Amino acid sequence: MNRWRKALIAASVGVAASAAFVVTSSIPGQAAASLVANYRCIGGIAGAGVDLEARMTPQIESGTMNVRWDMSYESLQKFGSPGFFPEGSLLNLEGVVDISGAWIGQLRPRGGEEQGELLPGSYLELPEGLSDSASLTRSGTIRFKPSALTVRFTPAEGEVLVNNHKPSITYSGLWDRLHTEEEYADHLNDVHKSSALDARAKLAFKGTKVAYIARRAPDLGPIRVILDGQTVTEGLIEPSKDRSGNAMTGTQSQEVLWESPQLDYEPHTVEIISVEAKDAYVDAFRVTVSDVPEPPAHDQAVCTLQGDPGAIDITVPGPTTTPTDDPTDDPPTDDPTEDPTSTSTATTTAPNGNTTTIGQGHVIVVPQASNSSSATPKTTGPTATKYYKPQVAKTPKGGVDSGEAPDGGDQPYGLMASGMALTVGSVGSGLLLRRRRAAHAGGVK
Repeated sequence: MNRWRKALIAASVGVAASAAFVVTSSIPGQAAASLVANYRCIGGIAGAGVDLEARMTPQIESGTMNVRWDMSYESLQKFGSPGFFPEGSLLNLEGVVDISGAWIGQLRPRGGEEQGELLPGSYLELPEGLSDSASLTRSGTIRFKPSALTVRFTPAEGEVLVNNHKPSITYSGLWDRLHTEEEYADHLNDVHKSSALDARAKLAFKGTKVAYIARRAPDLGPIRVILDGQTVTEGLIEPSKDRSGNAMTGTQSQEVLWESPQLDYEPHTVEIISVEAKDAYVDAFRVTVSDVPEPPAHDQAVCTLQGDPGAIDITVPGPTTTPTDDPTDDPPTDDPTEDPTSTSTATTTAPNGNTTTIGQGHVIVVPQASNSSSATPKTTGPTATKYYKPQVAKTPKGGVDSGEAPDGGDQPYGLMASGMALTVGSVGSGLLLRRRRAAHAGGVK
């Protein structure tokens, strides 16, 4: 193999070695990586404190970026129902993701979960996930960083009968709980009964209306009602009379003895007091919630991000042109010794080929896929370029082992000329030496 051919091979090997550190590919579908953000929520439905985990996953696909948060409780302490509600209450979560780089602004992942019938303190189910999306109009590197989180509760419209629920209902004085026969038709076949003066039953609730339900029967004592610490009316409830004011001759169960006016949705208390030493009954309280269009502020939990969760960087390159097969094109100008990422990184490749680099408090995601070329230029989809660090700190120049072609575009022809000149010079020197030796010996034969 002559030197000219070897020089061409050396140059080809050098160019190939340089290009091996650059990977360029189109985005086949989406690029995804996740990081975990932890939140501490207090107040409202969170009470003394609830810990949440949000796993944030940005996704890039078909010109759209989407952010998903997968939510979960971090301990046994969970959001609790603030009252008695029929099926259909909503727990809504809204996060904030700050975005910088090629796209500046915020995304607000949202999600809600409908709850079943609730009692005070019932666990609230979290939404499976939160999400938000926006269109991409430019290429470049986009940084996603989780920020605030808001938790809101909206009660369902409807009514619930409250019976024997502690500590929502408290009894003071002498009360007996009686199990009754079905023919009496008391709610859940039981009642509370007292014959003491100043016996009291008090309910704490959230709602827009409340009713006191008990029996009407002969010889029952009068009842005073206190709503939110104030006397509602000067007149007393008389369970010993029917709705027309006539004395009772029999027993009627589950009678609405008193009902409040419309109230604002907020915490309330209602208290019934026996004002004579006669029999008094408490069967149930009916709590009503009218339509509440906006989540109440007093049920809202305030959530604080715990520590710095870091960020995710996703590179979204713009359209590019596939290179032609013209051998006269200039070689790539990228310096393979340059490493734009942090020196303290860890790089992994997902099964779909996407490359994820984690370091310095954030994740860098570069989508990867196979690349192809053709004889004519064509426009492809978004592309991403990932630089890989060589095994040596600095690549030496001037040899095949360095991964670079020898300096100088005409070097192969120079090598040929130098070799020929050396050969001709060597042959001429040999002939001259032989002539001198023959002359000294007596001539050339």
